[in-house]
Amino acid sequence: MTQGDTELVVLAQAGDAAALGALLARHEAEMRAVALSVLGYGPDAEDAVQDAMLVALRRIGDVRNPAAVGPWLRAIVRNNSRTALRGPRAVPVAEPEWFAGPAGTPTPEEALERGAMRDWVWHAIGRLSEPDRLVTLLRYFSDASSYEQIAAVCGIPVGTVRSRLSHARRALTGGLRTAADAAHTDVAAASESRWREGRDMIATAMGGDFDRVVRENWWPNAEMLVPGGPRGGRDLAVNGMNRDLTAGVRQRLRNVVASGDVLIWETDLISPPDDPEHCPPAALWLQVLREGRVRRLTLFHPVPALR
Repeated sequence: MTQGDTELVVLAQAGDAAALGALLARHEAEMRAVALSVLGYGPDAEDAVQDAMLVALRRIGDVRNPAAVGPWLRAIVRNNSRTALRGPRAVPVAEPEWFAGPAGTPTPEEALERGAMRDWVWHAIGRLSEPDRLVTLLRYFSDASSYEQIAAVCGIPVGTVRSRLSHARRALTGGLRTAADAAHTDVAAASESRWREGRDMIATAMGGDFDRVVRENWWPNAEMLVPGGPRGGRDLAVNGMNRDLTAGVRQRLRNVVASGDVLIWETDLISPPDDPEHCPPAALWLQVLREGRVRRLTLFHPVPALR
């Protein structure tokens, strides 16, 4: 027996990604027709449809009349299409706005942690290739979220950032279309574990023993990169931390994002009272792991982007 829209919406609102996928598959042709009527044939129309699917993933809980979900989805596509017509944007229309909210709302990570589909979302991100996952995590979960900063952190052109994000969006929406009931890793437990590890390591470093952190958690041939600055190995990291500590600089862990072998720490840098401009206000540690140990660290000082 075919499930109706009302039943699928109720299931989706309860966190059933397969139900949302079925709902979107049912209405996809009508959503695409709306995009084509406004934008004509081309990639912009497909982007508008993909974006609507990702908005639905975030906002399906907002639907108060499940029987009217079709018009609701088409309205999202129509708004996306009209936005695309208004001219070039700094942020492509297909970006999953469900990752970010207006000022004053919970952080993107907090919003996902509270979401009924949290585990499905993180599972889907974890299945992206490392390059696509890396730019996705930076874009939606860090302060280094502008295309230019992502390009600097990753050492790639801005155009490559755009193409990788586009590929990631298509993979995520494709996964949503074909979502099936499956047991996914308990993301909350994994996230708490990463937070605990990060807090312990930063505390050890602030106690003057960053060398031990590096010995125990980095590969002997690990690389350290500073965009626009030095490049080296473990000694570069240890010496840099020791110089900061000697100067009175302290770090406080503010954000942890992890997926697969990509781990991001964001820290507040606290300058000494007698030299308040000694260092930038924040640091981003982009760590690429192998078998749980750091094989490459990129240290970056982001400028928070307007979203």
